[in-house]
Amino acid sequence: MTSNTATFPPSAAQSDERGTKLAAVIYVLFLGSIMAVVTAPAGVLVAHLRRRHVADWVATHLQFQIRTFWLGIVGAGICLAAWQLLGVVGAPTWAPWTLGYVFFTACLIWMVGRCGVGIHRLMAGRAIDAPRSLWLGGAHVSLHD
Repeated sequence: MTSNTATFPPSAAQSDERGTKLAAVIYVLFLGSIMAVVTAPAGVLVAHLRRRHVADWVATHLQFQIRTFWLGIVGAGICLAAWQLLGVVGAPTWAPWTLGYVFFTACLIWMVGRCGVGIHRLMAGRAIDAPRSLWLGGAHVSLHD
C-alpha cells in the first residue's frame, strides 16, 4: 500500500527551486479558468509535460494540480449526468438548475481553495503534504497563521 503523503526537509525546498515559476503559472492558469475555461486544460497539459523536469517538492505541486483538474472533470461529468437524469425523469424545472448552481458554486470554492493552499505552500517553499487528497492536500486551514 502506498502512502499519500510526501515529506521533504525544508533545506531541500530552498536548495532546488526548479519549476517553482512554472507551478505558479499553472496555479494562475487554473484560477484564470474561472473567466476563460480554456486556461485550465492548458495548465494541466503543461503540468503533465513538465512534471519530471522539476524539483521533487515542486513535483508534488504539479501532481496536486493535475489531480485538481481531473477530479474537477469527473465531478462535472457526474453533475452533468445527474442534471440530465433530472430532466429525463420529469423533475420540476427548478431542480436541475438548482443542482447546477449549487454544484458550480461548490466546485468554484473547492478549486479556489486548492489553488490558494497550493500557492501559499509554493511561495513558502513547501511541498504539498498529500498531493493525491480529495480536499486541500493535507493542509490544515485556519483563520490564524
